[in-house]
Amino acid sequence: MDLPSYTKQQLALRNGQDKPQIWVAYKGLIYDMTDSRLWRNGKHYEHWAGQDLTDELPDAPHTEAVFEKFIPIAILAAPN
Repeated sequence: MDLPSYTKQQLALRNGQDKPQIWVAYKGLIYDMTDSRLWRNGKHYEHWAGQDLTDELPDAPHTEAVFEKFIPIAILAAPN
């Protein structure tokens, strides 16, 4: 699987506000949540789209298995 790479700045624009796409990152992969009814307007409970949610998952009422429902669309580029 050869995925494109996006920076945190590019990810931040896909927050459902600045651009219509709703993307989130988890463990280095970017997922498109645009079609998920749980991510309306780029917000999922107290979480906002356009960011890396890896550190926030332990506080969630679900496990990382939730990401298995979504196909990764890109790789989150490592900071320089």
